[in-house]
Amino acid sequence: MTDIPRFHLAVPVDDLEAARRFYGELMGCAQGRSSDKWIDWNLHGHQFVTHLAPGRSERVHNPVDGHDVPVPHFGLILTIPEFHKLADRFRDAGIQFVIEPYLRFEGLPGEQWTMFLLDPAGNAMEFKAFADDAQVFAV
Repeated sequence: MTDIPRFHLAVPVDDLEAARRFYGELMGCAQGRSSDKWIDWNLHGHQFVTHLAPGRSERVHNPVDGHDVPVPHFGLILTIPEFHKLADRFRDAGIQFVIEPYLRFEGLPGEQWTMFLLDPAGNAMEFKAFADDAQVFAV
């Protein structure tokens, strides 16, 4: 057990095998317990679960830094080298970005690399890396 709280997040997917390929093979998440209706994943120490739940609702977007950010979305805050390595893995796999990797808020508090994409079920994901990790919650 860690002293740092871990989150648990469950998201709907319409194809568990596609989830296995995306989260397990492409992203490298270790698979935990599973059934024919769900799969537990180790997402950098957090419990992330893909639940079989066909049917999607219409996506909403909010403007941030000149881009239409999909809502809801989830992801990870990585180091800058980890961010670029993951972006390269997505590019090499032919993943289409909703928002291509770029440097957001350059020279301002909260400067960060960010990218948005959809998993095979259409769940929006954001991965980011801060120039200064102390500014994750900067105002």
